[in-house]
Amino acid sequence: MDTDDHKALREAVAALGKRHGRGGDTGQLWSEAGKLGYLGVNLPEAYGGGGGGISELSIVLEELGAAGCPLLMLVVSPAICGTVIARFGTDAQKQQWLPALADGSRLMAFGITEPDAGSNSHRITTTARRDQDTGDWILTGRKVFISGVDLADATLIVGRTEDARTGRLKPCLFIVPRDAPGFTRRPIDMELAAAEKQFELTLDDVRLPADALVGDEDAGLLQLFAGLNPERIMTAALAIGMGRHALAKAVEYARDRQVWDTPIGAHQAIAHPLAQAHIDLELARLMMQKAARLYDAGDDLGAGEAANMAKYAAGEACVKAVDQAVHTLGGNGLTREFGLASLITAARVSRIAPVSREMILNYVSHQTLGLPKSY
Repeated sequence: MDTDDHKALREAVAALGKRHGRGGDTGQLWSEAGKLGYLGVNLPEAYGGGGGGISELSIVLEELGAAGCPLLMLVVSPAICGTVIARFGTDAQKQQWLPALADGSRLMAFGITEPDAGSNSHRITTTARRDQDTGDWILTGRKVFISGVDLADATLIVGRTEDARTGRLKPCLFIVPRDAPGFTRRPIDMELAAAEKQFELTLDDVRLPADALVGDEDAGLLQLFAGLNPERIMTAALAIGMGRHALAKAVEYARDRQVWDTPIGAHQAIAHPLAQAHIDLELARLMMQKAARLYDAGDDLGAGEAANMAKYAAGEACVKAVDQAVHTLGGNGLTREFGLASLITAARVSRIAPVSREMILNYVSHQTLGLPKSY
């Protein structure tokens, strides 16, 4: 259940979203949300944030989504990058990035996915090696499906360094400025209609100073998953908000649309699927809130399980809600006037990114149920 503070935040963000609505200027919305303190609500107060957590930031994204104007970069910039820097960054990194991420004046993208690695982070081939003469890092590799790189001032890149003791490669995080020599981007032609574009990145011997490394070189997966758990929670918030938006459109239509003697919403064939969609969205929200509370309490292990479950449940609920909403409107559901048809593709993304539903089922099978791995 929402606390009184959470209810107040939810109402205020909903009002902001209603003022902007679907199809508005995303840049203006981002700027206004930053000035009102919503973008950095999860970041430390000492660095200009709201001092809250992912619980609060997920409310912001859900309510903007429910108003039809979700901000995808909320998942990336404050939730992933801001969280990682706040938890593991140096004082200089925190001073340089957190206040600007909190007020929205600067953005960061996040680069982990690779063409040949997919969901297997152990196959990441982007490598970082040390220049023994200067201490600089030199990064080489490729990334794909990286959101908002054209808007971002820097990208938090997941690379792999060689462990001097074992010779094995371990994941590390690096801040790569957008204008770094050798760092190039190519837009990916997507059928998905979204304000935030997708890019393929190439790192061709990108030279970075020693202080571009975020956190401890030996921490490895600990630091990586500190960003991935919030990513899953926030993706759930995005999906729930989208599903709520579609459902609200369908309910309004079902109340007003009359073909025979009563509105179509009086018929159980129309009403029951909408009621079920609402139930599924509410159940997904409860799991999302559980995951956020666990993460904010510092229980990374418990949050990992709950975040995966929340993302799975929210993706399924969103797809079903959007599909039922379109079906409720019939032909009108495919018109630009009602704005639902584009959500069919967008909702499908919530089943795929940032981790597929099958990989989540693998996680629950192995980690929760203790079943053997198939791979």
